Order: sequence, then structure tokens, then C-alpha cells
Amino acid sequence: MSDQPVIFEEVSAANGRRVGFARLNAEKALNALNPAMIAALRPQLERWADDPGIACVVLHGAGEKAFCAGGDVVATYHAIQEAEGGRSTFCEQFFEQEYRLDYRIHTYPKPLLVWGHGIVMGGGLGMMVGGSHRVVTEASRIAMPEITIGLYPDVAGTWFLNRMPGRVGLFLGLTGARMNAADALYTSLADYFITAEHRDAIFAALADVAWDDDPELNRGHLSLLLRRFADGCRGERPDSNVLEHIDFIDHVTDRHSVAGILEAMRESSPEDKWLATATRNLELGSPTSARVIFEQFRRGRHLSLKQVFRRELAMSVQCTRRHDFPEGVRALLVDKDQNPRWNPATLAEVEDSLVDAHFEAPEGLDPSPLDDLPE
Repeated sequence: MSDQPVIFEEVSAANGRRVGFARLNAEKALNALNPAMIAALRPQLERWADDPGIACVVLHGAGEKAFCAGGDVVATYHAIQEAEGGRSTFCEQFFEQEYRLDYRIHTYPKPLLVWGHGIVMGGGLGMMVGGSHRVVTEASRIAMPEITIGLYPDVAGTWFLNRMPGRVGLFLGLTGARMNAADALYTSLADYFITAEHRDAIFAALADVAWDDDPELNRGHLSLLLRRFADGCRGERPDSNVLEHIDFIDHVTDRHSVAGILEAMRESSPEDKWLATATRNLELGSPTSARVIFEQFRRGRHLSLKQVFRRELAMSVQCTRRHDFPEGVRALLVDKDQNPRWNPATLAEVEDSLVDAHFEAPEGLDPSPLDDLPE
């Protein structure tokens, strides 16, 4: 087995073209995204974008458990502990480079297939959602659970949560509720449901596609290939938890505060396991994160993609300089005592000024390092 963070391969295809494959290679860590992965993946994507012989790119994860379980937040925790004066250069650079990678995937000039099998969370979803062709399987488990670690749904969460039906994005951001493949289709996080057994056949079939010079035509070629497989898998698609509970979601998110939403969820006393877990996540998550997520959704609905990444870089760095993010990572992933000591400890104690501070440019990051992203 190679110890390279990302395994790259090029396969010869029809019409003299090639297909580029990039496989995240940290199976034991559920392919958690780390700086070495980003440093390998970004420049290779650029090379493939500039190579006229590359017709299509595929991004997938090693093993059968996960495409990518998120960013390496444990590394950011240790960097925060070692930082002097509360400012971690490692964290600033990690978030900046991660968002540059995500932005490039969103704006990639060629068809980019993301095979979203298994766990797809946090930073993994940030990569998947930007692909031109996003496939989920019967094993896909998708979430933005940042409220449980004192963060917020970043990696363009401001963008894609606001583009879900109604206020579904707000609900998912506040609760970190886990989604299946059907939920991903309903919320526009994915495009195709195809059972995992077809992966190798699809990857092999890419070599037989009559690729063209025009990337738009090639996107169409890839769509037809994937649709053929997806049509044969319709009967195996799971039911959507989000769609099943859409009336509940609409009802509770009519409130104009996090406290009101949580009160409505408690009053409804959901016996359904999916809703009960969502309610518990909001109850036990960081109160500051909950308030920030509510404002993230409200303030971000009209932002461009570039504006989203610029704002989220500021928000993420602000989180690294405050209490709840490192404390949440400590409790859930480092010491694993499952008992984060949030500060402030309740929604009522979270002052508006603290929430507003998360949306301000951090010291040392004004102007934003992401100002150079193309429009």
C-alpha cells in the first residue's frame, strides 16, 4: 500500500483522451482531510484542468467506510493548544488552503465525478458538494455535525444550506442531523443514487465514453453514463428522512430564534428516532455555535460563492481563537469524555456581541487572504 496522501492515476479512454482518478488515501482515518492531502490534490487538479488530454476527473476515497469523514480537527486542536497569544498560523493556513481547494472543485472547468460512498461529513461534504456529478450510495452517511464540536457548517455550508428547500438547511445546520442518499438527492447535495456494487463498472465504463474537446459536451456524456446506472437502482433507494419530516421541519423553523426552535422541538416530543437525535444534538451542542449557525443562515442567503468562502475563513479563524471549538474537539475526539464544558453554557447567556464577533475579520486577516479568488 502506498503511503502517499492521495493516489493519482490516469486511464486511457476513447478518442485519445484520458480520465484522471484521485483517491484519498487515509483509510484508517476515514480519509479525513489533512494538509498533506490538500497540498497534493490542489496542484494535481490544476494540472488536469490545463491538460487538454484529460476529459474527466474522478475523486473518491480509499476503503469501503468513507469518502471523507471531515477535516483533521484534532490537528487543529493541538495547534491551538501550542499557539502563542491565541493565534494559530497552522489553523489559519489549513482553513485557507481547504477553502481554496473547495472553491476550485466548485468552479472546475471539466466534469468532476465525486463518488460519495460511506461517511461524508464536514470537510468531505465540502469537497463532494462542489463536484459537477455527485454520486451517493446505499452506504452514504452525510452530515454537518459541527455544532457538536463548537464550530459551524463551514466549507461553503453558508452556500449550500441556503439552497436547500425551505428552511431545511437551517434545521440540518442546527441539529447536525444525519442524512442518507435520498436526503442528499432531495437537498441537492447529490445528483445520482447508484448502489456501491456498480462503482468498478462505472469507473471502467469511463474509458469507453466518446469524450469530446468541449467540456460541456463531456459533462453530458458523463450524465448519460451515470443516469443509465442510476435508473437501474431506483428500487433500492432508501426513503428520505428529511422529506418524511418536512412538515415538522417547517413547523419548528418558523421561530425567529434558536431558543424558539428548540422549544418547538421539545414541545413536539418526537418519538421518531431521527428527530429525537436531532433534538438532542441541538440541546447538547454549543450554544454559541447554535446562535452563530442561525445568523450564518440568515446573513448568508444572498452571498456569492467567493463571498461565502471569504466570510467562512473569518468565522473559522474566529472560532479557533475562542473557547468552544477547542473544547468541543477535546471532549469528543481527544479526551473523549463526551462532556464538553461550553462557555457560555446556555443559549440565554450567549450575548449578541459574541455572535457578531464571529462575522468580523480577525486580527491579521484583513484584507482576507481569499480576496484573490476569481469571481
